[in-house]
Order: sequence, then C-alpha cells, then structure tokens
Amino acid sequence: MREAVREREFREFAEARQGQLRRSAYLLCGDWHQAQDLTQTTLMKLYASWGRIRRDGNVEAYARTILTRVFIDQYRKRSWREEPTEEVPEPGSAEPPDTPELRLVMQAALMELPPRYRAVLVLRFWEDWSVEQTAEALRVTPGTVKSQSARGLVRLRGLVEGLAGETSGR
Repeated sequence: MREAVREREFREFAEARQGQLRRSAYLLCGDWHQAQDLTQTTLMKLYASWGRIRRDGNVEAYARTILTRVFIDQYRKRSWREEPTEEVPEPGSAEPPDTPELRLVMQAALMELPPRYRAVLVLRFWEDWSVEQTAEALRVTPGTVKSQSARGLVRLRGLVEGLAGETSGR
C-alpha cells in the first residue's frame, strides 16, 4: 500500500513539473532532445530517492539541483556536444526588447558560455534562485556564485552584442 502511494505521489509530481524541468534543461544544453534526456535522467534519480526527498522537504529544489548536476556531469564527460544548426536571425532596431529574435540571440550567446557560467546564470536569473541556493546546488561557495554570475554576465553581454552586430550587418 505504501509503495502505491509513493508511486502515485511521484507520478503526480513528475507530470506537474516535467515541462518546467525540460525548459530549464533546454536553457542549460540548448537542444530539446538533450533536454528531454536530462529531464528523464533527473526524474529517474529523483524517483530512486523519492521517499527520503519527500520527507526532507523541498522536492522541487532538489529536482533542479539534480538537473543541474546531471548537466554538468554529462558535459564533463563530453558524452554529447552542441552543434549549431541554424543562423541567428536579424533583430530589428525598432522591436521591443522581448522578441523571438532576441530570444534566439540570447540562446545562442548562452550556448557559447562555459557550462559552469551557464548553470549559474540559468539558476540565478531564469530560475530566480538566491546566491545561497545556487551555491548549494552547485556545491560551491556563495562568493564563487557571485563572481561567476558577474563574469558570466559580462561575457554574455559581449556575446549578445557580437551576435546582434553580426545579424544587423547582413
């Protein structure tokens, strides 16, 4: 009976959060198929520890921590690589800041960052985690999160400006 309740609770969590996890995974890796693989691996690891995690508390934070660590571990193993397949479209100068073109430029720039910077920026600014939550998830100090956030943002800005310049010069 307890096993059935455990499985039902996990299934409900997975169905409710799978889309959010996949979107976060996509921001980390830049490929929807790889994002699906990351999401599935995350859910498998989460299921293996479901009883303990459920008792300990914040299941969602734990799931995002697993996702980020799986991404970094897979990147370190070089088991898959990013390959750009499309050109970044030209952003128009009169367009509002939140356009599909800008999102594509931002995505391309994000994919140029090293995985550690990418993970810090996604957790801090996409997931809206605190410095402390990000540090705990990545097993680093808060100072490391702050410095990687600052350096990552500087590099991201430079990349976005370069990509935006390339597309507007065509």
